[in-house]
This record gives sequence, C-alpha cells and structure tokens, in this order.
Amino acid sequence: MSAHELDAAGIHAPALRAAYRHCRSLNSAHGRTYFLATRMLPAARRPAVHALYGLARQVDDIVDDPTNTLGPETRRRLLDELAGELDAALSGDHGDSPVVTAVVDTARRYGIRKEYFDSFMRSMRQDLTVSDYPDRASLNAYVHGSAEVIGLQVLPVLGTEVPAEQAAPYAAALGNAFQLTNFLRDVGEDLRRGRVYLPADELAVFGVDRRRLQQCLLDGRPDRQVRRALADQVARTRAVYHYAAPGIDLLDPIARPCVSTAYTLYGEILDRIVESDYDVFAHRISVPGPRRLGVALAGAAGVANARIRSRSAGTGKHVSSYSTLGGR
Repeated sequence: MSAHELDAAGIHAPALRAAYRHCRSLNSAHGRTYFLATRMLPAARRPAVHALYGLARQVDDIVDDPTNTLGPETRRRLLDELAGELDAALSGDHGDSPVVTAVVDTARRYGIRKEYFDSFMRSMRQDLTVSDYPDRASLNAYVHGSAEVIGLQVLPVLGTEVPAEQAAPYAAALGNAFQLTNFLRDVGEDLRRGRVYLPADELAVFGVDRRRLQQCLLDGRPDRQVRRALADQVARTRAVYHYAAPGIDLLDPIARPCVSTAYTLYGEILDRIVESDYDVFAHRISVPGPRRLGVALAGAAGVANARIRSRSAGTGKHVSSYSTLGGR
C-alpha cells in the first residue's frame, strides 16, 4: 500500500500502517476484480476496503484450507480463535493479528456495526458443518452473513447521498448477487470440498440432485438437466442484480465508478457461464484480462468526471450517514 493512501486516510502509527499493508497484499493477491474496483476509490478510502477484504480472505483460508493440511478440529479452533480475538478487539481490547488490527481500526473510523462481524462469523462457522441447503430460505440465511453484511460493512466507507438506511437494502442485495455468482462459478470447486451452495428444492424441479452434480464433475461437463437447472439459477441471480442496480446512484458520486466496475465484471461472469454452456465443472470461468482492463478504464474515466464535477460544484460533496448504519 502506498504511503500516499495511508497518509490520505490519516493512518500514521507504524504498526497500524503495517497491518493495513498486510490486508492490501491479501486483496491484491486473491481478489482480482475486487482489488481492481477498489483502485477507483479515493486514496483515503482504499485502506478500509482492503482491511474488510483481508478479514474475509483470512477466514476463507481457514474454512476452505487451500493447503489441504488442516483437519476439521484445527479449522474450528483457528476460526474460534480469530472470532474471539475480533470480538474482544471490537469490544475494546487490543488485537494481535494484523488483519484484526486493521479491521477494528476501520470499524471505529466508519462506525461499522459489530453485529455485522458477528453475523459473518456465524455463517463462516456453518461451512465447517453444513454441506447442503434444502431451500432458498436456508441459503439466504447463510448468504446474509457471508455476503450481505459485507455490503453493509463497505457502505459507510463508500458513502451515500441519502440516509444510509435507504441505501442499505441495495448494498446487501449486491453482496448477495456477488456471492450467488461465486456459487455458480465455483460449483465444481465446491463439490470437491463436499459442498453444494444451490437450493436443493430448486434443483429438484429439473431432476438434479447432489449425485447428478457429482457425476457431472466426474464427467467434466454438465448434462442436459444440469444445464437447465443452472440456467434457472443464473436467471434468479440476474434478478438480484436488477434489484441492486438502483442503489449505485444512491452512493457518493466519487464511489459509484468503483461499484459499477464490480457490478459489471461480476455480472459478466454470469455471461461467461452461459457462453460456456454452463460448463462449471472442468475449469474456473472468469472474465478475460483485456475485458477487465477495458471496464476498469471506463471506470477510471468515471472517477475523473466525478472529481471534475465535484470541484466545479466547489464542495467536494460527500454525504454519508455513518452513524445511521453503524456505531456500537
């Protein structure tokens, strides 16, 4: 993380600067789309987003164990230890790990509710024991903690032109849409971990169950029923994007290009899934680099225009109800 970003954010203590740098390194290494979009925010707001991403990344690495070296009990212990440290630090104690240090500082600066972090940890614990979701309601309960609260955490960092509670449902919905997109992209990867993040009753309408999905994973391609079921899931996810879209215009104008970029690139993952004929078993589908760059350049132009309009107005307008969304 550049000294410019940390200085702009008013982060001066050496240990705190190191903590934020650690979170930025996690974001740049693992969250290509998210990191690219974050680059469009004003420098002062980027460290906070990196911190929030860093927490999500660290928890994911515990739960999913990319090294495949941790047993269930070890993963549970590590998650409990991290959750306990975060809870204590948010309540006023000192955090030891760099991610917790940065996240707690961000939460205090922006008044992010402690309950959002509690909900996130509850959903992450589910990943240690829950491998299937019987219906949309059960999946939505999980996604609220795993993704919707992320949107609510980030909202005060982005800022809004309306009372924050007016923008909150759209921020939560966009987090939901991004998570549902990940579920569709990662069907094969999740199956290898023993999980299915698609509602069983909705799949059953098309004659699809875990056993059929597992067979498609073994075959390396979807069959007709699975393609139809995945098409239905894509349509449902697009509906969530459609609902979330008006919320972008409720944000601080300087933050809109960042969110629009993420909205576009995540949405295009769905396009790529459809173009692949729903082949989410043999390889991980992504938006090609040149397309990501093109969307990013358009977003950068939007940032420049927003800054010009802000200077012309003579106010550098930034209206956001931090205390409404958060504050313990």
